[in-house]
Amino acid sequence: MNLLKTSNLGYPRIGENREWKKALEQYWAGKIDEQTLEQLTEKVLLSNIQKQIKQGIDFIPVNDFTYYDHMLDTATMFGVVPTRYGDINDTITLNQYFSMARGNSTAVASEMTKWFNTNYHYIIPELNDVTFRLVENKPLKAYRKVKDKLGIEGKPVMVGPYTFLKLSKGYNEKQIPGILLQLIPLYQRILKELQNEGVQWVQIDEPILVTSITSDELKIVQYIYNQLHEATPSLNIMLQTYFDSVDAYETITSLPVQGIGLDFVHGLDHNLRNIQTFGFPEDKVLGLGIIDGRNIWKADLNKKKEIIDTILELVDTENVWIQPSCSLLHVPITTNNESSIDEMLINVLAFADEKLHEIQLLKNSYESDSNDLEEVFTNNKRDIQIINMSPARNKSYVHAAIKNITDQEFKRNENFEQRKEIQKKYWQLPDYPTTTIGSFPQTIEVRKARRQFKNGEWTAIQYDEFIENEIARWISIQEEIGLDVLVHGEFERNDMVEYFGEKLSGFTFSSNGWVQSYGSRCVKPPIIYGDVAFIEPMTLHESLYAKSLTNKPVKGMLTGPATILNWSFVRDDIARKEVCFQIALALREEIQLLEQNDIKMIQVDEPALREGLPLKKENWKEYLDWGVQSFLLATSSVEATTQIHTHMCYCDFNNFLDVISKLDADIISIETSRSHGELLQSSQLKSYDKGIGLGVYDIHSPRVPSVEEITEIIEKYTKILPKEQIWVNPDCGLKTRKEEETVASLQNMVKATEFVRNQKTVNQGI
Repeated sequence: MNLLKTSNLGYPRIGENREWKKALEQYWAGKIDEQTLEQLTEKVLLSNIQKQIKQGIDFIPVNDFTYYDHMLDTATMFGVVPTRYGDINDTITLNQYFSMARGNSTAVASEMTKWFNTNYHYIIPELNDVTFRLVENKPLKAYRKVKDKLGIEGKPVMVGPYTFLKLSKGYNEKQIPGILLQLIPLYQRILKELQNEGVQWVQIDEPILVTSITSDELKIVQYIYNQLHEATPSLNIMLQTYFDSVDAYETITSLPVQGIGLDFVHGLDHNLRNIQTFGFPEDKVLGLGIIDGRNIWKADLNKKKEIIDTILELVDTENVWIQPSCSLLHVPITTNNESSIDEMLINVLAFADEKLHEIQLLKNSYESDSNDLEEVFTNNKRDIQIINMSPARNKSYVHAAIKNITDQEFKRNENFEQRKEIQKKYWQLPDYPTTTIGSFPQTIEVRKARRQFKNGEWTAIQYDEFIENEIARWISIQEEIGLDVLVHGEFERNDMVEYFGEKLSGFTFSSNGWVQSYGSRCVKPPIIYGDVAFIEPMTLHESLYAKSLTNKPVKGMLTGPATILNWSFVRDDIARKEVCFQIALALREEIQLLEQNDIKMIQVDEPALREGLPLKKENWKEYLDWGVQSFLLATSSVEATTQIHTHMCYCDFNNFLDVISKLDADIISIETSRSHGELLQSSQLKSYDKGIGLGVYDIHSPRVPSVEEITEIIEKYTKILPKEQIWVNPDCGLKTRKEEETVASLQNMVKATEFVRNQKTVNQGI
């Protein structure tokens, strides 16, 4: 008799060969129509479901698939469409949907930010003056499609009302009751229609419940779920949490739902202790999130079974579902397509499909005494021991360097006020210096050249010549545009993290380990499997070549330690802090090389520092301390004349400026376009004393901003900040944009800056 059940929380959307991504981009390029897009994406969706059926998963999620983003889906389902995208009638058009995500010729895109502390971006719903209405029951539509096509009872998944509310913007606390009075009836209607359809289980995702929420917020959660239960008393709801433990355990487990999903990977200690202390309700199902949905290492099956054994002593077996800790959205699809990874490593990797198999193995271990299963568990233990004992994880000189770090290595010799005056004289830059974040368009030709070199069709000499030609061309373009500080364009880089990982020890790379970052944007995170150390110069050649072509300053471009850490799949046998310090020491050697070769303006990007922040406020300080220290460890050895820049995007600057200041970077470039100038409202902005590069236009959208639009943004900040602090730049790198968009946008940016300069000069009577 099968007592234990298995469940999945969500499956990667992109397709095993990124079919979904390719279909989207073909549609945006006008190469396929809406009907063809629907057919192509449906094919990927059904393939995803069939894989889970084949793995024997009992409760398979539906409505986890999307054309762009699940939060955007939820917003449009409730008619949350800003007026700048046009009126909505009975339905929201696909063009309106994509305009919210990407912008269009007349309207900027909605703001985008990270999904909790992951590298997945979601579109932030704007609730300003919205009248909610149910445009479409998307969970029901998804359930019907899978049932009709494949004949299975799917488990509809939807973002919970409180998570949706808390991750939205455009309201204040006093407006919450009024919003809920509109929102709850719509959730009730969705659930009633699912109940009437005969749906067995609905998964409502409330990851917000693992954050530090107040007692008043908990009362709101209780009210919401009491209302939902009263409307659908016979519908089974699995209230799903993930990414950490639940603090208000007794309150959450007493909610009128039929199941509670808990994370026993990232919230293991606290969640397990709560069950041991308070028990688990006999009338509820426990969604036991035991397989890591966010990393790519094989589970230690023996240890996982020990955890399950402990829980089964406290919870009836028939009330337990074995499942991932979160949606598998955050990992690649399968290791089957990986042929170049070392055997030692491939033996300890598990992508989405392999994680589903691990779930089945754990279930089967309670239903079978076969020798084959015992051998699987034995081999699993052996493979993990082999990599832990390998030379790659036991470099004595790396461990000694970490152990011998001193406090002096976390600070520069001169404070910022001293450096500011020294750098002003040294660089002689105009007011409001203009620059870019670093990358320029990665054209078809650039990608083709990289592929030819990688495949051995081009020699290193041919490839280097091509890259140098691109650098020279874009140095010339930047000079023609009139930018003040130039960059080499990063044409040699496939990815801002992968590029550095390829040149450091301790990294390896998958061939097809793609994961979704936002929309059709997929990334292939490096795998940090061993000790990280400097091997050889990583950026020096390209930086020196660019510098030789111009009399203007050229920035050296590096990715910061916390970003490399947070945008990689990181080994799980040592603390993340230690890995981050290893990366920082390796980057410090590169920075010292650049400075020694007269590259004295160096940008060390940390866009992912914020996203590594723990979800519970009480754990913030520890992470931020070592995250900031990592940046300082990498950058603090330089001279006062060397100007350190950094870049961040979409990281809640209003509440993060004090941390940014601690980085002690001379210039920080940030996003100020999509958030519609919200940084202006920050009480901390006036007290921030270091340079700020204003991200004056959104590079994630193909639209070209007008001179007037950019001028308005700059002028708003000139009323708050002294001119000596302000730099002007796009809000992020330009790698994904087309060349004509890039040139036109930068031309307008420079024109706007010149207008502000001239206007300020006239006003000052100079």
